[in-house]
Amino acid sequence: MSGVVHISEAANLALHTMILLASDPERPLRVNCATKVLPVSENHLAKVLQRLAHVGLVRSTRGPHGGFTLARPPKKITLLEVWEAIEGPLAPHGCLLGKPQCGGSCVLGDFIDKTNAAFRKKLARTRLSDVAGSFKRSDAP
Repeated sequence: MSGVVHISEAANLALHTMILLASDPERPLRVNCATKVLPVSENHLAKVLQRLAHVGLVRSTRGPHGGFTLARPPKKITLLEVWEAIEGPLAPHGCLLGKPQCGGSCVLGDFIDKTNAAFRKKLARTRLSDVAGSFKRSDAP
């Protein structure tokens, strides 16, 4: 259904990978280690991380001690930034039928707008540091 918040697999992976990175922000996370926690192919996760690197949320380092690290401290990155890096701006949506203005007889009323606004507000207010302990890296010492 158009207009209702949908969390794509890429956005889901981006959010969860950033939480993994925030759980130990000083230590690089290798893609193969992240896929032990996140049920996804290395190729798919690598593409998501490349998108996050492109917008400056993560840095990558090559080599045997390389991997991905956060580009900024976890307290300075919101979940909304991560979401928008993958999905684009999270803007309010209008009528589900695509009409420029609702005639007031919508079955869902303003439920969809309120739901989208609450989702955006939650992402904007939540920093990686707030959720960094949600789960642990499998490569933890």
